[in-house]
Amino acid sequence: MANYTAADVKKLRELTGAGMMDCKKALDEADGNVDKAVEALRIKGQKGVAKREGRSAENGAVVSLLAEDNTSGVLLELKCETDFVAKGDKFQATAAALAAHVAATSPADLEALLASEIEAGKTVQAYVDEANANLGEKIVLDRFAQYADGFVFAYMHRTMPDLPPQIGVLVELDKADADVAKGIAQHIAAFAPKWLSREDVPAEVVETERRVAEETTRAEGKPEAALPKIVEGRVNGFFKDATLLGQPYALDNKKSVQKVLDEAGVTLKRFTRIKVGI
Repeated sequence: MANYTAADVKKLRELTGAGMMDCKKALDEADGNVDKAVEALRIKGQKGVAKREGRSAENGAVVSLLAEDNTSGVLLELKCETDFVAKGDKFQATAAALAAHVAATSPADLEALLASEIEAGKTVQAYVDEANANLGEKIVLDRFAQYADGFVFAYMHRTMPDLPPQIGVLVELDKADADVAKGIAQHIAAFAPKWLSREDVPAEVVETERRVAEETTRAEGKPEAALPKIVEGRVNGFFKDATLLGQPYALDNKKSVQKVLDEAGVTLKRFTRIKVGI
């Protein structure tokens, strides 16, 4: 029998994130040599990565990182298969490290991020694959946002107290106003608008909504003369639901979000809302 101690098993678990029985087996095969056991587990883990590719990763965490002066910020989603892994320290440390890397390097898009080096000789894609191997689950990085052109604020929402944030919102104002930024971000988290204003909705989306509204109204047998007004009302209802600025403000529904911003004398330049798995 290989010569190793419980402390060796503990060390191997901390180094690799592998289960206790896998660590013991690896130490047996490596004659108690921890370094060789680490290598063996990594090799086995990388083989497991390919097997996990077809599995679904719908749990995970949203993390944020803001500059101390709120002039820049990052929002990033890292997904995994189970909430057990999502609330683990290693998974959350991985997500935080990826957010820090985005903040430091400002990649142009996801492809550039995955190809960039997070450690000497190691790309972000390799870093995620290593987490995949060590944690024994499919780990996916496929969304992030980075703002650096105004006053940036992040709001993080936990849907369960024992899980990391599952919803994150990043907003960018044209000038500093932490109270307004927080309130608007909370509103976005709750109401999930897709676009900032009517002008931001793609023309083809509006065209589809108008066509559906007209066909629905005709199917209901409404008078022909009333069609334009009814259709317009339904399209306006779509804008109210889907665009942020026209929505009744969550903290004071007598005002629109636009009115709240106007009264504060600030402009919301852009926002990103990420909900894990959606």
